[in-house]
Amino acid sequence: MRHEKQRSAKVATERPEVSAGPSVTGRRSTINDIARLANVSKKTVSRVINQSPLVTEGTRERVSLIIRQYGYEPDPQARGLAFRRSFLIGLVYDNPNAQFVVTMQQGLLDGVRGSGFELVVHPCNRQSKTLVADVRAFAQRQKLYGVVLLPPISENNALTSMLDELGCRYVRVASAVLDVPAKLVVSNDRIGTAEAARHLAALGHTRIGLIEGPIGFRSRIERREGFEAGLAEHDLKLAKEYCVDGAYTFDSGIEGARKLLSLKNRPTAIFACNDEMAAGVYQVAREMGLSIPEDLSIVGFDDTPVSSRLWPPLTTIRWPIVEMGRSAAAKLLEGAESDVTVPEAKLIVRNSTAPPKR
Repeated sequence: MRHEKQRSAKVATERPEVSAGPSVTGRRSTINDIARLANVSKKTVSRVINQSPLVTEGTRERVSLIIRQYGYEPDPQARGLAFRRSFLIGLVYDNPNAQFVVTMQQGLLDGVRGSGFELVVHPCNRQSKTLVADVRAFAQRQKLYGVVLLPPISENNALTSMLDELGCRYVRVASAVLDVPAKLVVSNDRIGTAEAARHLAALGHTRIGLIEGPIGFRSRIERREGFEAGLAEHDLKLAKEYCVDGAYTFDSGIEGARKLLSLKNRPTAIFACNDEMAAGVYQVAREMGLSIPEDLSIVGFDDTPVSSRLWPPLTTIRWPIVEMGRSAAAKLLEGAESDVTVPEAKLIVRNSTAPPKR
């Protein structure tokens, strides 16, 4: 698309030299003739015919003028076969963190604004035996231009193979490199969790609890390994008894906090692998009469709105979810030409962390 814009910028003021009639040779004009006279690709001519928003106004006017002057009429059957996509982008997800999905939608909507494309959401069950068939039916029913896949759905290679087979574009949002750059937005979870570990270690905490993500999520592995790497820089290791399972939900944060804070030698700090679980830790700490951060330091991950509404406000890792959504939209619409960059995760220090009591 960018090349088309550049080309139209150079010749937008030029008027093609055309003559009346079906063609200079007397034969019926073809799409190849129109593309040659307009100095654009056949794909661009097709986009103009089908009123695609992915064409600059100058290019649209120039191609439309040539079509009118040469009386070009596309073959209806060929056009139907070639233009089988709508201006709809699908968002496919199975993620227990509702705030993550909502924030990602915001980024995607920002990315498609003004393009003529609309967003259609499709929640699904990643453990369903009919997952691939269900998503196939969704893509075909909506005639999707492309699909954005959120983790952990994005980790399903059978799903992406099916989309390739359909000729439906896709972009994965994932916590690790799973595909070529044009089809991938990497969230760099390890960078954020390593920063959280460094922060707690620098404050002097050595008994640090971890509430992990759901089993089967790639982000669970990436976030734990990043956290362990950050601790290792301070010669610290995660004790087995200080690691508990979570599910990226408020209730799983409560359950994990109760396990950790019931230990005889309880942790002085807890890192919850998202803000929803961190909020659950707050509740348990209050139930047990523990003061935050004097008795317990807490760190979350995401920097969703809840993090600044808790009291005291939560120290957390700002995950660039909106920017990831914008990048995914840009890659769907522009492919390898997309120049949207995603900033790295960043530690936001608030009032939920402090040195441990001596």
